Amino acid sequence: MSKGFEQIISWQKARQLNKEIYAITQKLNFNKDFGLRNQIRRASISISSNIAEGYGRKSNKEFIYFLNIAQASCYEVKSQLYLALDILYISEAEFHFSICDEISKTIFGLIRHLEKTDV
Repeated sequence: MSKGFEQIISWQKARQLNKEIYAITQKLNFNKDFGLRNQIRRASISISSNIAEGYGRKSNKEFIYFLNIAQASCYEVKSQLYLALDILYISEAEFHFSICDEISKTIFGLIRHLEKTDV
């Protein structure tokens, strides 16, 4: 890996989440629900994409803006996973919701760090 955005823990975890989302949305019932399947995939991809895009911006203020979008997308994915659980597309054993919490916490920590260094 290079020394760019790929080194950001939040991005690494979001990349892992993307793989897991694609794996669970390949399951028969989930795969047939095009709306939910596509929405959760887009939201998941949004997390890693916004971290990378924000990293490429010129200021901490811009980076923080994109990190906030990434964090919101993380909450969106978590909410959609609860829906998938409720309608029996997945079981709790199949997906560990904690990865969303881990991503959110690391994004929050990065935002706080950037706010302190942007003084």
